[in-house]
Amino acid sequence: MIRMNESVGSTPDPGQVGATGLRESDALAVERTLAGERDAFRVLVERHSQQLFRLAYRMTRSEHDAEEVVQEAFLRAYRNLGQFGSRANFGTWIYRIAANYAIDRMRQKKSEEAKRSVPNIAHEEPEQDPVNLVHDERPGPDRLAVNAELRKKMEEALKALSASERTAFVMRHWEGCAIEEIAKVLKSTSSAAKNTVFRSVQKLRRALEPYVVVRGTLEAKTASATPESAAGTEL
Repeated sequence: MIRMNESVGSTPDPGQVGATGLRESDALAVERTLAGERDAFRVLVERHSQQLFRLAYRMTRSEHDAEEVVQEAFLRAYRNLGQFGSRANFGTWIYRIAANYAIDRMRQKKSEEAKRSVPNIAHEEPEQDPVNLVHDERPGPDRLAVNAELRKKMEEALKALSASERTAFVMRHWEGCAIEEIAKVLKSTSSAAKNTVFRSVQKLRRALEPYVVVRGTLEAKTASATPESAAGTEL
């Protein structure tokens, strides 16, 4: 992805750049874009594209779809820039645009898959741990096998979630978004969004529980040679 620029115009002191400074810089770029400076919008793209791609990939689990989401989000933002409130945060605004389009994209794909009614055949995906459930400093063959199975099961569990559930889980537990922000993206109340987050976590826990138990058993066996280590093993 393109490196994120830090400013528009003059280069600020890195130690003084904060959320307020970034927001003001975004607002300046928006003003310049509306004034007809095409390069000004490119600064916004470079600054926010990485964050949007990360969000889109975590939601869609596809690099191709994530790239499409990012491109469409910036295209929609550009077309509707005149409706963007000067007091609003551009980063938050385009984040919502990307999240909403990712939801639409996931629902569209699920509908297309349902119409085809073709058995789902496993395909290769980037070797990235979907969640940092396993942190082994010295993984042995047994642990590596369990970790690979856990990653595979996690991918399956994420795909089994509805678009709203996956969005809520990603935004809350991977992006650290507030419930209010999730509610705005899902176009629901804060209470409903909170329930969606809770429901997604419960479904993932149920799906992964057998594999987490297996992992804990292997760790206990590995530590059994040292009574002190075995006594402190946690699942």
